[in-house]
Amino acid sequence: MNAQRDAHVSGKPWALLFVAVCLVAVNMRMTITGVGPLLDEIAADQGVTPASLGFLASIPLLTWAVVSPAAQALSARIGPNAAVAGSLAALALGTVWRSLPGPQANLWLGTALVGAALAVANVLLPATIKRDFGGRVPLVMGAYSTLLSGAAAVGAGMVPPIAHASMASGEPVGWRIALLTTGAMVPPALVMWVVATRRAQHRGGGETTSVSATIEGEPSPGTVSRLGRRIWRDPVAWSIAVYMGTQSSTFYVWATWLAPLDLSRGSDPVTAGLHVMVFHVCGMFGSLSAPFISRGAMRRILPVLLPVIAAAGAVGLILAPAALLAWLILSGFSAGCALTVSLTLMAQRSTDAATAAATSGMSQSVGYLIAAVGPVLFGVLYGATGSWIPPLFVILAGVGLQFCAGLLLARERMVFGSGLRPR
Repeated sequence: MNAQRDAHVSGKPWALLFVAVCLVAVNMRMTITGVGPLLDEIAADQGVTPASLGFLASIPLLTWAVVSPAAQALSARIGPNAAVAGSLAALALGTVWRSLPGPQANLWLGTALVGAALAVANVLLPATIKRDFGGRVPLVMGAYSTLLSGAAAVGAGMVPPIAHASMASGEPVGWRIALLTTGAMVPPALVMWVVATRRAQHRGGGETTSVSATIEGEPSPGTVSRLGRRIWRDPVAWSIAVYMGTQSSTFYVWATWLAPLDLSRGSDPVTAGLHVMVFHVCGMFGSLSAPFISRGAMRRILPVLLPVIAAAGAVGLILAPAALLAWLILSGFSAGCALTVSLTLMAQRSTDAATAAATSGMSQSVGYLIAAVGPVLFGVLYGATGSWIPPLFVILAGVGLQFCAGLLLARERMVFGSGLRPR
């Protein structure tokens, strides 16, 4: 069986597959993190308050919660490679739609389509990495999540200068064009994904009908359906879901509200955007470091330690702004590291790609439903009080739940099994 698997592995064009995964990763956050630094400008243009646009940042998260459970069924019907390609095409359409002038509905509906497109790729990418990269999963997952954070940094940092750049007429380019540029890498990603997966299909004997399929055999749609139902009763999967959701909530609160917080303290828009970029760059280093830190005893300690660091960063950002750089480093690093830990847990605590896909779909559905509450509640409390201190408790509640989930995950049990994770 091992020899058969090794032959299957060696027959795939790994370089192209890896590049394709990386290009998809580049597009998974950039289209979302570009919104936060432009929140004040969008609000002014639309005639609403920035606090009321907190819900805009939660639209993708809510669509992820709704669409994520359907991603595995879509994969089973048309194949994971086609499902990811379709999600990239929808992402391009949504990015254009939300930037169109006209009714305010364009902004909201386009953002919803962006979220739905990303939901499919969010679920299927960890499972395809589990399927296609074998023992390289931690390294590839680290690269994937590093690019999520890196692209998030680029998106946050580039939109304010673009929005404030002057056209030939002397008018600023504006937020619509700035948001449109966050989708510039979608077409190259789509082309590379199609090319790489078709070559893998040709060399590997054809694409399996779902990401659940393995070298040992392909489960029937009925098996996939039963697995999907069973995952909702598994305590380990729920622990991963809560951990995923709470770390995402903290991340998206800062991705949305860090720039408005900075602007309220006197920073100009470009500087505020750069501070958000620093947060995401630190997240990139956190994502890159996670596979190397999470070894030995630290594999059990890290999921518990990260929410403690996140809490310290949150308190510092709001109560001690004089040390802004230190808090940005702590908050960004912990957010990026926690993302890699969450994604890796989906793969490592699953015995096969089928379980990984089910765990990914369930945990992201629940997780992003939790995450969607964060930016909205943060904005509501700020809008109601005019102070940044009450919203702080939204973050502290989230990291408290993350800490509890981390304690449960430190036992290293597997999804669908009471035994400890193999060494």
